[in-house]
Amino acid sequence: MTPLFTDIVQAHHALRPTVRVTPTDYSLGLSRLTGCEVYLKSEHLQHTGSFKFRGACNKLRLLAPEHRASGVVTASSGNHGQALALAGRNAGIPVTVYAPQSAAAVKLDTIRAYGATLELVAGDALAAELAAADAAQRLGVPFVSPYNDLQVIAGQGTVGMELAEQMPDLDAVFVAVGGGGLISGIGAALSALAPRTEIVGCWPANAPAMHACLEAGRIIDVMETDTLSDGTAGGVEPGAVTFSLCQQVIDRHALVSEQEIRQAMRALAQTDRWMVEGAAGVALASLLQLAPQYRGRKVAVVLCGRNIVLEKFIKAVQ
Repeated sequence: MTPLFTDIVQAHHALRPTVRVTPTDYSLGLSRLTGCEVYLKSEHLQHTGSFKFRGACNKLRLLAPEHRASGVVTASSGNHGQALALAGRNAGIPVTVYAPQSAAAVKLDTIRAYGATLELVAGDALAAELAAADAAQRLGVPFVSPYNDLQVIAGQGTVGMELAEQMPDLDAVFVAVGGGGLISGIGAALSALAPRTEIVGCWPANAPAMHACLEAGRIIDVMETDTLSDGTAGGVEPGAVTFSLCQQVIDRHALVSEQEIRQAMRALAQTDRWMVEGAAGVALASLLQLAPQYRGRKVAVVLCGRNIVLEKFIKAVQ
């Protein structure tokens, strides 16, 4: 039993009922389409619309008493910022989120509505992250990374705990990969509880940073281009704890095109009436691509989030 798995088990019990247990439901339409027995792990039904709420809650649960009063800082204009904002409001812990001025107004408004202090930074996401890290150091408060933090990863690993409880005999789980926090946590849980379950890491071909790092055997800079899966875009920071974890837990890699992501998002809307963001589309697109190799087998797709602007979703699936 690894220390990370022990932390995941503790988080799994400690986070109830704050964190929702999301369903893993059979999809008749996708099963017919693929020839597999397909189950959807509905993390898009989690509070704030993404799995990120799990890691945020676990991180704040474990804060030292002095930091509960002074609060935490992060950088995000998306799911991580929203999750930490709501987790902080629920726990009575101040949260400050740094975000680029250019971020979508609807995302910034949501972070504010959840009660966080929002600091806007000129420039891109990297500029916001640097400003947040500087502020955290200057103020002496924790900086909460969206993935490079074992306590955050342990929170995300509770998805794997639920999968093992709900579907203990899965042949494979498809998970979109950005910084690697979600798949590291799921993989650590399932390697202990369901070691025969294959962990499939899924990337958009336009933004395959962790995939390229794993292929290289070290963390490298990776050129990325625009992708519908903005939730998984971005490089892997030097020294990220997720790199070695991904090396250990990912059994198979899948790369999908933007057209495959759009087709997957459209298929899910048609078969199961779910509107999800691009990162969730990446996981389903990977199953659709590899379906002939899993025909007749029991597989799960982690629908990691739903936070996509309506107009962007409509344009994607047309």
